[in-house]
Amino acid sequence: MRILLSNDDGVFAHGLKCLVKAAEPLGEVSVVAPDREQSAASHSLTLHHPVRPRRIDERTWQVDGTPTDCVMLAVEALLPERPDFVISGINHGQNMGEDVLYSGTVAAAMEGLSLGIPSFAISFAGGDLRADTSMLDEQIKPLSLLLRHLTSLPAYPTHTLFNINMPPVSGGEIKGVRLTRLGRRVYSNSLMPMKDPWGRDIFWIGGGSIEWSGEEDSDFRAIADGYISITPLSLDLTHDQCLSDRESWWREP
Repeated sequence: MRILLSNDDGVFAHGLKCLVKAAEPLGEVSVVAPDREQSAASHSLTLHHPVRPRRIDERTWQVDGTPTDCVMLAVEALLPERPDFVISGINHGQNMGEDVLYSGTVAAAMEGLSLGIPSFAISFAGGDLRADTSMLDEQIKPLSLLLRHLTSLPAYPTHTLFNINMPPVSGGEIKGVRLTRLGRRVYSNSLMPMKDPWGRDIFWIGGGSIEWSGEEDSDFRAIADGYISITPLSLDLTHDQCLSDRESWWREP
């Protein structure tokens, strides 16, 4: 089995190192990842300047581009053979609810899927990992078991990727796995106004408080209960019910 790994936290991120350890027992692992953090890059491509890959070792490349660039380059140029799976992560932080629209981690998996390769995005729903990475280290074994199960499934839903969030508990305290839907989250006070040295207005985007809402089978509820959340995501953003109910809102001009 050939597995391509990527992420949005950069090629030297601790989460990616943990993912390598979790995926190594499953087959031949290659890594193509950004040379720096690309959080919130979403599904962006680098179009206005060339993208430069640099080989670090036999199986690892770093790219001065986005997560989407990395997966495209890997599949179409860098790897000698097409991978059987694309796995993105482990992201340093959750990717639930509307986060998936901004996430570079999810976007790397989306690019794999758009190239016709079964793909997973994996995130750790813990806090700041700069001070303590031990809890993430403890996720390696349960994640490896989960990946073994997912990569051995006889079939996958078409045009669908699996968005996986790991709960912020020790590996031995994970209660199990739940299939979930996206919750809804609202950020408050996420803009911080400041002044530049010339007195002009500038803003930092990020931070603030989060409020969650959603059904009982929402991703954030599974994480809060100590379960791994797996949410199937589709590339097709069409709202089918709205099309079916068009008689209630659309009249031919």
